[in-house]
Amino acid sequence: MSAIRTEIAGVSVVELARRFGTPTFVYDAAMIRRRVADLAAFDVVRYAQKACSNLAILDLVRRQGTLVDAVSAGELRRALAAGYPAVGDPPPIVYTADVFDAESLELCVQHGIHVNCGSPDMIDQYGERMAAVGQVVNLPGQINHPAHNGITLRINPGFGHGHSQKTNTGGSQSKHGIWHTQIGECLAKAARHGLSVVGLHMHIGSGTDLEHLAQVCGAMEQAAAEVGPSLASISAGGGLPTIYRPTDQYVDLAAYFALWDAARKRIEAQLGHAVRLEIEPGRYLVAESGYLVAEIRAVKRQDQNTFYLLDAGFNNLARPVLYGSYHPISVVPCDGNNSRPEREVIVGGPLCESGDIFTQEEGGLVATRRLPEARVGEFVVIECAGAYGFMMGSNYNSKPLAAEVLIDGGRAQRIRRRQAFEDLIRGEEIPAM
Repeated sequence: MSAIRTEIAGVSVVELARRFGTPTFVYDAAMIRRRVADLAAFDVVRYAQKACSNLAILDLVRRQGTLVDAVSAGELRRALAAGYPAVGDPPPIVYTADVFDAESLELCVQHGIHVNCGSPDMIDQYGERMAAVGQVVNLPGQINHPAHNGITLRINPGFGHGHSQKTNTGGSQSKHGIWHTQIGECLAKAARHGLSVVGLHMHIGSGTDLEHLAQVCGAMEQAAAEVGPSLASISAGGGLPTIYRPTDQYVDLAAYFALWDAARKRIEAQLGHAVRLEIEPGRYLVAESGYLVAEIRAVKRQDQNTFYLLDAGFNNLARPVLYGSYHPISVVPCDGNNSRPEREVIVGGPLCESGDIFTQEEGGLVATRRLPEARVGEFVVIECAGAYGFMMGSNYNSKPLAAEVLIDGGRAQRIRRRQAFEDLIRGEEIPAM
């Protein structure tokens, strides 16, 4: 089947390119809603906004009933700006990290935002700061526990899994989470600060399969037994697989939920009360919704290789250069001829780096892709680019960040303007000599 694409969510790609310019990220709102609905069996769907945190995307998922996860002060501010309240039950916003910087700690304390601690030091830092501002009151023989004095612990169970070593978030080589043998120590730390451990979070990496998931569920049950009656929620984390290659498969969501639900029920029986079950998808909700539209600026021959060189590079989409990630690629004819012969081509960008190639494998091995013949001035669409696309963008080579567009109900609206040169140099200063 020829890799030809003429529209995105019912809107002409050529018109999108002419109206908004290139490179531009385009998101299909209907696909995001569909993926949120997939996870309705869970008590809470908490969006890991690091995948794509444009305010319009946050507003869209908020309106679908999802709560949100933040990993930085900037993401905390984004969640608040998108309309999420700071406090509620369950917590609308959770700060999940392995460290506090000064700003994120202040924001959590100031707004009463729930904290998911990935390092024992975070418990001390949070407790000390809460005490300093009078949020935790320790009286002889009595500890005052306001609702936001509950914390969650992110546990590293001692093993991990991921589509790349760089996305494996468990095991002894991962910086993420509290090592599973330190739970008792962390419970003692929390108690000293008048904090109660009310949640457990366990995420071992992206692309989790059911075999690894069963191990995670078992590890969660052991951790829950150690925490005891204060536990009110468990989080399955994220990492749900996304379809990139034709051979990729979705996880069996019914089986996925059944494993976690069975673990939850055993924990409930052990504790004698209900326990909330959360899931924390990022990539799963937005990856398939996103498309990077770029213009072909050169078609060149290098010995036996043909290159399509685009006006988008790894400054726009870094996943191929970081992980050797595969993304479907389509050609957009401008002349209406959708029946073109195909050829093996290498697709690259404009940056002065040999690694600026979209068709590469992990380790930097350049690969070809069978695509329709195309000319300079026509367009290419790099698909499944909604997660970790714009978010990993940079100004390398002094390139501006791309524009972003949301299509909803056949209507395309710009949700981020393209950076101007003035944006690139804002904040820079030439010192007086």
